[in-house]
Amino acid sequence: MSYNPIERLSVKDRKEIVLAQAAEKLNVRSAPRIEPLMDAVRPGMGAVNDLILSRTGSDVELIPELANHLIDSGGKRLRPMLTLATAQAYGDTSEARVLLAASVEFMHTATLLHDDVVDESDLRRGKPAARLVWGNQASVLVGDFLLGQAFKMMVEAGSLDALGVLSDASAIIAEGEVMQLITAQNLATTEEDYLKVIDAKTAALFAAAAEVGPILGNAGNEARAAMRDFGRSLGIAFQLVDDALDYSGTQAALGKNVGDDLREGKITLPVIVSYQRGSDEDRAFWTRCLAKRDVADADLAHAISLLERHGAITETMARARHYAEEAKASLAHAPASAERDGLMEAVDFAVARAT
Repeated sequence: MSYNPIERLSVKDRKEIVLAQAAEKLNVRSAPRIEPLMDAVRPGMGAVNDLILSRTGSDVELIPELANHLIDSGGKRLRPMLTLATAQAYGDTSEARVLLAASVEFMHTATLLHDDVVDESDLRRGKPAARLVWGNQASVLVGDFLLGQAFKMMVEAGSLDALGVLSDASAIIAEGEVMQLITAQNLATTEEDYLKVIDAKTAALFAAAAEVGPILGNAGNEARAAMRDFGRSLGIAFQLVDDALDYSGTQAALGKNVGDDLREGKITLPVIVSYQRGSDEDRAFWTRCLAKRDVADADLAHAISLLERHGAITETMARARHYAEEAKASLAHAPASAERDGLMEAVDFAVARAT
């Protein structure tokens, strides 16, 4: 009689083995998760969070009150995790990586405070936007304070190359926001114009956050370019998904009102695709809502129906997946590590938010 070790297992254990084998045969993959990346950088992120808390401190009570309103409201802190993970993948575990990761998060938080003023947003991460609680002036000024603290930490990190990369990104982000102002309400905006906007306003910080990692690890120009390209492609994919979710997601998933882009007159890829594929009547609808900023309560539902009819969300998500694959191809140049594995899954996680 042959010996079968499985027969000696409990019914529960045998059931789990059978299910695992069936899943493998069916090539069933679990949903991508952010937790592997979080686990890989957990000690560093603990230090980053402590540093963020200390650097929002000020004798001017309004500053920590307003800053922490946004900082404590959630968010995965993906951008600082990029800095920690790429630094560690290239062998750096110094205090400098913590300083630069916190700098990246402060840069991001400052842009959110400024954006909500420019866009007149009501919600951010599911909470009232800071501008509604403390006003536009305070929001802008506290954003400026956070930028100042970010640059202070960059200097403390002691890398002129990293300082150069992040300061360049700061200027590019501002250029991107101005470009978005120019393209707002302009239905002649092309896909190329749109990609230039998101490359600057979103992808630039992702690219910089990833590039400073190999700088700290003294990894050389080839590694810097690979991680910069990885961050840029991930940032573009991330923004494409956000723009799709603005018409197809939920307030809980977005942390803001669904349809804000429509109400704010923003020209995003879903709209560009729908406008190009639509009839004269469809184009007249987009012109009224976006170019003339005449949006009625029922218009969001009609906008969503047009996007579905023209395959605009599907097209946008296809582009997001394309850039996600580009990101993973660039990331493959990093040394094999838990950090690289976590980043790979984080790319898929960023795109899967829309499913």
